[in-house]
Amino acid sequence: MRPWPLALAIALAVGAIGIDRSAAQDFPSRPVTIVIPFPPGGAFDATGRIIAERMRLALGQPVIIENVGGAAGNIGVARVARAAPDGYTLSYGIWSTHVINAAIYPLGYDVVKDFAPIALLATSPQVIVSSNAVPAKDLRGLIAWLKADPGRATLATVGPGSPPHVAGLLLEQLTQTRVRFVPYRGGAPAAQDLLSGQVDLSILQPAVVLPYVRAGKLRAYAVAAAARLTAAPEIPSADEAGVPGLHVSTWSSLWAPKGTPKEIVMKLNAAVTEALADADVRKRLAEIGQEIPPRAQQTPQALAALQLAEIAKWWPIIRAAHVEAQ
Repeated sequence: MRPWPLALAIALAVGAIGIDRSAAQDFPSRPVTIVIPFPPGGAFDATGRIIAERMRLALGQPVIIENVGGAAGNIGVARVARAAPDGYTLSYGIWSTHVINAAIYPLGYDVVKDFAPIALLATSPQVIVSSNAVPAKDLRGLIAWLKADPGRATLATVGPGSPPHVAGLLLEQLTQTRVRFVPYRGGAPAAQDLLSGQVDLSILQPAVVLPYVRAGKLRAYAVAAAARLTAAPEIPSADEAGVPGLHVSTWSSLWAPKGTPKEIVMKLNAAVTEALADADVRKRLAEIGQEIPPRAQQTPQALAALQLAEIAKWWPIIRAAHVEAQ
């Protein structure tokens, strides 16, 4: 009689595997929700919505966007970390939510171990800009101006650990300069104070600053990347402009809870790659300063490697600067 419990356990396990495979084969049989961990509006929200709209065609089911803002994106990401690993609740994550925040905030989840990578969606290299009152005309001139009076220049951020703040830390490290960081509630108010000359410079998203640059109201020195931005080919890359390695991109990505079956992850990945190959999607993303990664960088494995590389790059910089949540 004793073998029966073991036999029953094996039978139940085999049955569960069969159910999992069946669920993966039938996926999706109902709407898929993508949690964007920020309020509606802005380039990140727009990017997620553009791609989700096209994914619907590939999946044959509605793809619903749910904005869950708060705590620098941590509330929305935590919700997905606790969701069922069935592919129906996904996290739209960016560079800060899935790399930077873990070095600053006490999180109730592990950004590496608690998520299954699906795909890199887009990259958005930051643009180094200044008020027109700053005398420097190019990036080398800006660095010379910063070195002439260390700690005098002000750099607008969107709070501790925000992309402009972390980019500024890297700028200081690479150029042996010092600036005074001035926190704002968002990129738009930071840009407004740049326009009025209340703050000297910043490193912001293309969608925020390019309209002002093209109107002659702000000066752009470089794109914080190795290559020029498709949406603004007239602006040199940081490598060209004199500060090699000043690369800061607020990339966006898609993640599932850990334990999501591989078959489901690959179906979602296929839907993303189909969306990113769509000419209309590419055009709409380019209009808001989003760069589409090459096909080889759209795999789950490539996203996992990118995350680990970014952690290795940024966590030491953040910790050395003693950046703390406020």
